Amino acid sequence: MLNVLRLGLDVGSTTVKLIIMDDGDRIIYKNYRRHQTDTQRYTVELLKNALAQVGDRPLTMMVTGSAGLSISSWLGIEHIQEVIACNQAIEKFAPQTDVAIELGGEDAKITFFRNGLEQRMNGICAGGTGAFIDQMAALLGTDALGLNDLAKRHTTIYPIAARCGVFAKTDIQALLNEGARKEDIAASVFQAVVNQTISGLAHGKPITGKVAFLGGPLWFLSELRERFKETLKLAGDEALFPDHGQFFVAIGAALASVTQKITRLPYIIKHAEHPQNKTGYQAVSRLQPLFNDAADLELFYRRHARHRVHKRELTTFTGECFLGIDAGSTTTKAALIDQEGALLYSYYANNAGSSLESAIKILLDLYNRLPDTAIIANTTVTGYGEAFLKAALHIDVGEVETVAHFTAARFFNPQVDLILDIGGQDMKCLRIKDGIITDIMLNEACSSGCGSFIESFAHSLNIPVQDFAQLAISATAPVSLGSRCTVFMNSMVKQAQTEGATTGDISAGLAYSVIMNALFKVIKMRDPQELGENIVVQGGTFQNDAILRSFELIIGKEVVRPDIAPLMGAFGAALIARERKQDGRRSSLLSKEQLERFAINTKMSRCAGCSNSCLLTINIFQDGSRFITGNRCEKATGKGKSRRPVPNLYEYKYRRLLSYKPLATGEAGRGTIGIPMVLNLYENYPFWFTFFTALGFRVELSPRSSREVYELGSETIPSDTACFPAKLVHGHIASLVNRGVKLIFYPSIIHERLEQRGANNHFNCPMVISYPEVIKNNMDMIRDNGVHLLNPFLPYDNKKQLAIRLHQELRVFGISKDEIALAVDLAWQEDERFKNDIRKKGAEILAFLEKTGGQGIVLAGRPYHLDPEINHGLPEIFTSLGMAVLTEDAVAHLGKVERPTRVVDQWMYHSRLYAAASFVTTQPRLELVQLNSFGCGLDAITTDQVQEILESKGKLYTLLKIDEGANLGAAKIRIRSLMAAIEGRRQSRPAVKNVPSSLKRIIFTKEMKKEHTIMVPQMSPIHFELLTEAFRTEGYKAELLPPVDKNAIDKGVKYVNNDACYPAIVVIGQILAALDSGQYDLDRTSVMISQTGGGCRATNYIGLLRKALKEASFANIPVISVNPMGMEKNPGFKITPSLIKKGIAAVVYGDLLMRVLHRVRPYEKIPGSANLLYERWVRRCKEQLASGNNHDFAENIRAIINEFDRFEISDIPKPRVGVVGEILVKYHPGANNNL
Repeated sequence: MLNVLRLGLDVGSTTVKLIIMDDGDRIIYKNYRRHQTDTQRYTVELLKNALAQVGDRPLTMMVTGSAGLSISSWLGIEHIQEVIACNQAIEKFAPQTDVAIELGGEDAKITFFRNGLEQRMNGICAGGTGAFIDQMAALLGTDALGLNDLAKRHTTIYPIAARCGVFAKTDIQALLNEGARKEDIAASVFQAVVNQTISGLAHGKPITGKVAFLGGPLWFLSELRERFKETLKLAGDEALFPDHGQFFVAIGAALASVTQKITRLPYIIKHAEHPQNKTGYQAVSRLQPLFNDAADLELFYRRHARHRVHKRELTTFTGECFLGIDAGSTTTKAALIDQEGALLYSYYANNAGSSLESAIKILLDLYNRLPDTAIIANTTVTGYGEAFLKAALHIDVGEVETVAHFTAARFFNPQVDLILDIGGQDMKCLRIKDGIITDIMLNEACSSGCGSFIESFAHSLNIPVQDFAQLAISATAPVSLGSRCTVFMNSMVKQAQTEGATTGDISAGLAYSVIMNALFKVIKMRDPQELGENIVVQGGTFQNDAILRSFELIIGKEVVRPDIAPLMGAFGAALIARERKQDGRRSSLLSKEQLERFAINTKMSRCAGCSNSCLLTINIFQDGSRFITGNRCEKATGKGKSRRPVPNLYEYKYRRLLSYKPLATGEAGRGTIGIPMVLNLYENYPFWFTFFTALGFRVELSPRSSREVYELGSETIPSDTACFPAKLVHGHIASLVNRGVKLIFYPSIIHERLEQRGANNHFNCPMVISYPEVIKNNMDMIRDNGVHLLNPFLPYDNKKQLAIRLHQELRVFGISKDEIALAVDLAWQEDERFKNDIRKKGAEILAFLEKTGGQGIVLAGRPYHLDPEINHGLPEIFTSLGMAVLTEDAVAHLGKVERPTRVVDQWMYHSRLYAAASFVTTQPRLELVQLNSFGCGLDAITTDQVQEILESKGKLYTLLKIDEGANLGAAKIRIRSLMAAIEGRRQSRPAVKNVPSSLKRIIFTKEMKKEHTIMVPQMSPIHFELLTEAFRTEGYKAELLPPVDKNAIDKGVKYVNNDACYPAIVVIGQILAALDSGQYDLDRTSVMISQTGGGCRATNYIGLLRKALKEASFANIPVISVNPMGMEKNPGFKITPSLIKKGIAAVVYGDLLMRVLHRVRPYEKIPGSANLLYERWVRRCKEQLASGNNHDFAENIRAIINEFDRFEISDIPKPRVGVVGEILVKYHPGANNNL
């Protein structure tokens, strides 16, 4: 078709791109715009510009991109999936490509072309995309191109998390506050993007051959390209950067449009300006307006105008004054007060990536205003930059920010019992009881409820933040956006805009989202009453009246917002400076003259104090003083020399574990066997070392964990959602392979040995059990290098069976049964010896604490948290603060757990946690801090149980979430806040209510069977309708719950731990929604739920459910466990042979009906006929279940197959899509969004 142009329109997550090609595939016009979520407006703009340049000529057109479906519908133009479009462009213009990496605004993709097409893209997070780069650039006070220019001058690469923007911001802010160069941070951001792409998207598939780099970020950012080339070790001709690489998706759409009908630009523009196909379906629900009317708003303003700080004029002030500085994550604040707490001076400014420069600017401004009659008597600094600023500026006092915020809140309301502080990228909630901080909650996994969240959206809509917030006040229909990642909420915003939502509606919806995130994800609020009556809110985000109003509406309470809400950290610091002022002493703060001469020199060095080899940032100030960061202990600073050493059982146990000496090569008659020091081998290594050494093997242990070891195997990690300890396994295996080890032993251990006799079971976690299989199936280098990976499933908890299985596995080496039995005996004894040694050391530390009156911390986690690369030096932080550190296995044998526990005590390592926590409740000199690796699903269950054990006896509970990021800013805040709380309790000696932590289960009785309606959760519509009927035929009043809706999901989110899997949220949410519906007599209602009895979390849904029922005020509802293991017995419920038979029949019916229905429904000639046939058979199947007739069952099976085989279908070919995943999410329409 000659002289017909081809137009490709790519409407992506952040930009609109347009390409026009001639019939010779030459680009004659290209353009792009950032659409700021207004896709319609900028699409029209691009189309008009194209018309002005190209003219009204015949053309074909296709639309593509993640936001292109609605545009396609409006225009009546066919949509092409962006991966297919991109592949068309690659096949045409870069056919030599083996792998294509494309980074967009909010999405990232890898496509493998060799040996068939395979494509992966980012899922639940936009870390490592263009939006991520933009956020990191803003943190450094520049844009993406400025970040690129900075990176050109880098000398050092720091580890920065890219999985989520909040982790990256935390890492970067800490580096800035410690004096790291922006040039090095910029390059480190790009390296983080590379690492995220390789480990998070490749999912273990090697990126080799010729690699094409596509998308805007890779086109515009040369240093990002360099980081990819260097990391992937690509030769010059292996890295492909095609011309117009940022337009490849649009180019592919243009190429594909050749099959479409001819149209013209004026016609397209008309339809784009006045779309006819906008759907009336409201996908985004609405919320109540923030204010009913003007009078309601005026009352709100008057009420909050009451909480004002008294202010005095600085220029005429005489006497002593006190300065507080809050070096926050994105801003620096200062407050100067007099002896009575009146505010003399304040300053609030973005720190532009340097809290030090910002603080100096503030101090110079203050000195220029300060009269000679005013004397700064004392100073305090708090916030992220506390330590750095204290050292650099000679500030008198450093205080943890939680204490500073509490001090400020108490100034406004002495009876305060809850403080919520929302800043730029962090959030803190402090619970106060008896005048001391009893609980501290921080956002640890997402910044979607913080100030930067709102700023990002205001920026994307091209509206000043203040104006954006004001629009929410008058919004009449705020959109319900939930609480999710900033980046992915953009899709909800776009959908709302297509449905006619105003900017004010969106702004108000975002305000609700901020508060929902704070209440349900951080505070984990179940009932507003538990927040207390005296609530103070602070932080810059609460200056937004819409957010403040949302908070009050959701909790149904009036709160106090001081007029200096953004300054509360600095104000609290100033109050602390006043409290701690020493008579006759002036502040040591640098003078104006010293500040004007201030200079800093930064250099990098490796610490040689131990094998950690910490990368140190050494800041040298103009007076010769130094501030060193990057160290995990005090050796590099010299601070620890004068402090009395305290015991660190983590250090002792780690050294003891690595102290085993392998046989010399000449003594090892059976050669070398490699063992990776990973996961459960931190528990079992004494056994396996002794066992193989006794058999004449030389045991070669993998090297100490490090970032370098991790990166050795990062390309083979198949899932980004695996915990960091699991990801490390790949590097340890790779290191053994690279050393030339040809035999590696890494067994699958289902059960650990039972330690706690009252525990329900003693499983390893599913990740530990299965990871040897993951390694076997994902690390090609094992086969490529001729390595034999020995990964048998072994009964480690049964000595006799273990010897038998080991002989079966090792007899190929000519090892006899007797040799195996002897080696097992020796190994068993050494294992006990090691464990007893750790317990003995624990007893010595307890005696030390008793003698010295010191404070001890049981740093409780899994065996692999002993790894310094995993715990990031947390034990050393505790010891540097003067607290002795114990491991959970050193004291667990001393604890007596109150049973039965609410959760099923099924995992051995967690049984230790419960026992250790129980012991800590009896020890006045011990506190327990739990370590949790980010992404650990089991800890959604275990953390709540540990918290309940501790708090039932008045103990504090502290949870530290750790990941691969080595920055521990949030952890240090928690630790220092814990110290402050311990000291506060020691001084106030609050009364402790000793309540049981065990569970009193409600029994389902025989009488209840006659009267109670039994709720059956909807998990799979076809199967569970039939299973429910099976229960009815056995005399149970079973009632299948309706399909899951948004209300049910909201209930689940509210009452289930954030880290629990989605199926748990779905199942529990629908039960709570039904109980709350008013349709059931709560005195005659029970709930039925399945229990698998295995190592999966599904066994513990019942524990999550009981906790949710209690917190939702349904504690009287009996819960019936349906399981084949006899785990819970109820007089009113019996699994009889008849019930088993009918249950199996129901499942068989369900499987068959699901398969035949899904097979014919897409091809039915008469719409709805397949469902009618299915419904008829459901009725007949129910009749057979009631009768229990075996002959009818067999006849029904044959008849179902025959009738669906004869069902009239069309012969139109349609693609078949395979859906895999967790059972409930796969089969439940409400859980998979009607996939």
